[in-house]
Formats: sequence, structure tokens, C-alpha cells
Amino acid sequence: MPELPEVETIRSALRDGGRGGVSIIGRRVQDSHLLWDRTLAEPSPAEFRKRILGRTIEDVGRRGKYLLMDFSAHTLLFHLRMSGDLVVEDREQPVAPHHRLMLDLEGGIRLAFNDTRKFGRAWLVSDPQVVLGQLGPEPLDGDFTAQELHRRLLARRRQLKPLLLDQTFIAGLGNIYTDEALHMAGLHPLTISNTLDRVQSERLWSSIRQVLQDGIRRQGASIDWVYKGGDFQNYFRVYQRTGKPCPTCGALIQRIQVGQRGTHFCSNCQPSPTQAPLSGDVEDG
Repeated sequence: MPELPEVETIRSALRDGGRGGVSIIGRRVQDSHLLWDRTLAEPSPAEFRKRILGRTIEDVGRRGKYLLMDFSAHTLLFHLRMSGDLVVEDREQPVAPHHRLMLDLEGGIRLAFNDTRKFGRAWLVSDPQVVLGQLGPEPLDGDFTAQELHRRLLARRRQLKPLLLDQTFIAGLGNIYTDEALHMAGLHPLTISNTLDRVQSERLWSSIRQVLQDGIRRQGASIDWVYKGGDFQNYFRVYQRTGKPCPTCGALIQRIQVGQRGTHFCSNCQPSPTQAPLSGDVEDG
């Protein structure tokens, strides 16, 4: 699933041009094509077409793993889920097999939402908070300080790995960048959140920001057939490196299941916490 750096890379390409396409800012929607009805979560297909035709894309933003296109009176949101991608291409190009929603834009181009597994969703709403209201803070925002992270960690009693994946706790982290951040911070994924001291919380805060910034700088990670173009996968510390040497100490990377997610870590750099549960979450305290 694309995480914050991959979604940010797509946002930047849509806004500024890149990944083989041109900028969509200032382009008016001339036509729309919904090729898979369930892709559109809100509104109805007829209402979607009525609201979006003739509208101009004013900006492209991101919130967590969501992409936001500002049409002044409405916002078009996309969540890519497992296999979604947004591409800008020549309108004369043949329609790809897995395109689910297309917008014909001025200048002979189209914006296409391609989603092989059909899990991605789009919303066209007047208030984006209807969709985004439950998201936690942006980890790269200036307001998200080490002190704020420490406060939030103490307020919960959950294993670190599932907690960091919880989009209501922090927005944008997924399996890759959580494993990478925990390794950089020297914290075991089963550590209970409210046991961290201020130094550990600050180390985790710094690590989260660093791995996300590194991912953005390298245009995300290309690890399967869905998202291409980034090279952060060449710099993974632990993710998908089971049995390979830790870049810090040389011990072999291990893989366990935490909350039904494959989790990669170094048992030497990330020592097991005392009396940690073996799997899953514990209840919030």
C-alpha cells in the first residue's frame, strides 16, 4: 500500500508535473468517465458528473495517505488503498485495463485513477473533514513535536507497531516506514507505548520524521508492480530483509507477526521489552 512518501510523490507530480505527466493545476474538467461504480464512494455517479464538469483544479494536496484535489466549491479525495495510482496521460492513449475513473482535462490530457485490486476509493465532497475528520496529526507538521508524541504515547497502552499504524494516532505511516522508524529508534515493535520515557519518545519522533523525509527525497519505495519510480527500497534497514545482516550491528534481521502484519526488526538493536505480549494489541488504558 502506498504510504505517506509515495502519496506525497504522486501529489507533487500532479501539482508540478512529473512521472511522465504534466501539471494538472488550472486544468478544467471537460468530461468524466466512471468505469467501476464502486470506486466512487460519494456522491452518486450522476451527481458526481454534474458537480465536476466544467470545474477547474485549483490545487492538489495530501492528508495522511489521502490525495486532495481542490475544485473551490468541492474537494475530490482519493485513497489509493492496496494498488491505486493516479496518472496523467495523453487522452488519445488507449484506456488501460485497470483504469477505474478518468477525468478528461483541458489540453488533451486525462487524469486516470488506476487500481488493479479495486480497493481504492474516491469522494467528491464540499467538506473534506467528512472523510478526514478522524485522522491523527501529520508527522511532518511543525505542530507535531516530540513532546506531543510523548503525550500521545503515554495516553495509550498499545504495542508500538499497531499503534503507529493506527491512522487516528498518526496519519500516513504504514508497514514499511513504521518498521524502518522503529529500527532507527532502537525500539522493539512489541514495546508498550506508555512505557516509553521522554528520551525514547524523542528518538522515535526524530526517526519517524527522518525515514519519511528520506522516503520523500527518494520518491518513495518501488517494491511491487503497483507503484514505480522511487528507489527507497534500495535503502531499507529492516523491511523485507529477513535473514540479512542489520546495517547497524550485523545481526540477522528477524520477521514476526504483530497485529496480523509482517514485522521486521533486529533483536540486537531493538531488544525485547520486559513482559511484552507475544502478538496483537492490548486494550487502551
